[in-house]
Amino acid sequence: MNRAPATAKLNLALVVGPLRDDGRHEVVTVLQRIDVVDRVAIERAETLQVDGFADDTLVRAALTTLAEAAGVEPRWKARIWKHVPVAAGLGGGSSDAATALRLANETLEQPLPPKGLRDLSATLGADVPFFLTAGPQLGTGTGTELAPLELPQDYWIVLLLPSDARKSSTADVYEDFDRRDGGAGFEQRRADLDRALAAARRPRDLAALPPNDLASSPHSEKLLQLGAFRADLSGAGPTVYGLFLHRGPALAAERELRPHGRTWLTVPTWYG
Repeated sequence: MNRAPATAKLNLALVVGPLRDDGRHEVVTVLQRIDVVDRVAIERAETLQVDGFADDTLVRAALTTLAEAAGVEPRWKARIWKHVPVAAGLGGGSSDAATALRLANETLEQPLPPKGLRDLSATLGADVPFFLTAGPQLGTGTGTELAPLELPQDYWIVLLLPSDARKSSTADVYEDFDRRDGGAGFEQRRADLDRALAAARRPRDLAALPPNDLASSPHSEKLLQLGAFRADLSGAGPTVYGLFLHRGPALAAERELRPHGRTWLTVPTWYG
């Protein structure tokens, strides 16, 4: 049985434009892996089976899609050890799917080439291709067009999944974005993001990234008060992150936030 970690991610920035002709939104997002992980294992089997996480749909869909593309039967047994919270804006399901794709592809007599695997992954969800890459990436288009970024990695991250958060569906979040004409000024916000990325040399430079276009949280302000140099929602939320220069203040902030929900102290990571 081949086993690998499936890391979570942060959207360090998320700039969203108006609806495209295909009914999806133009986005520009900064994607960063973090050291909060699920574990996924794959082995050959007589039939397709996914154990360990009863609510899984993405791993099963990924393996079925891979089998169709490879012209084989989906004969794998997958096991998921779930630690990344579900529907939290951290990409856990997408990471599980990408990891399962990679491991299952390695078992094929004729594996798909890397580009073929990436193209296939884009049909499963906007975040899935990112988890087949290494290092931070700039996602454009629908988020699936990726370009590597050179960003500082030497900082600490505090995550808060608030206990009072009510997770809206991603579709509902985008509908609310459209109702308030959130796409107006997209080109200017994208230019602001490009300038901030070009100037990012030290961790504190990440504070200049524009805020999340889709949603905000009062817990971001609390993290800033506790010493974070940047705080925002990841993706469509509801997880809030704070970036800290030093472990001591980050650990103190994580402890301070524990009464408000589930918390983690973690760091950026380059690959799963």
